[in-house]
Amino acid sequence: MNRRRVGETYEKKAGLFLERQGLVILCYNFRNRYGEIDVVALDGDVTVFVEVKYRRDAEKGEPEEAVDDRKRRRICRVADYYRMIHRMGDFSPVRFDVVAVCGDEVRWHRNAFDYIGR
Repeated sequence: MNRRRVGETYEKKAGLFLERQGLVILCYNFRNRYGEIDVVALDGDVTVFVEVKYRRDAEKGEPEEAVDDRKRRRICRVADYYRMIHRMGDFSPVRFDVVAVCGDEVRWHRNAFDYIGR
């Protein structure tokens, strides 16, 4: 299986996990020229932008550690675009989460990072 298919498999697994926690999935793989957001969901009235990271095991580090400042900035830019095309105001509540899948374990980090302006 290629890396893209592996990623899609674990993004769907993360989405199912989040749905079991009460979130409503709006879309998977929202893309623009700046990058991609793996999952966009609603948690009540909060729009949640979710980065999903998978590792077979922790031998090369925990999956969460791969969400560095550069990745966070890219996610925020894509989120800005999402908010613009969906006519969300500047005061619409948003949150950035990370779902880490390591082997069979799923870890959900709510509010994993704050909005990073350009």
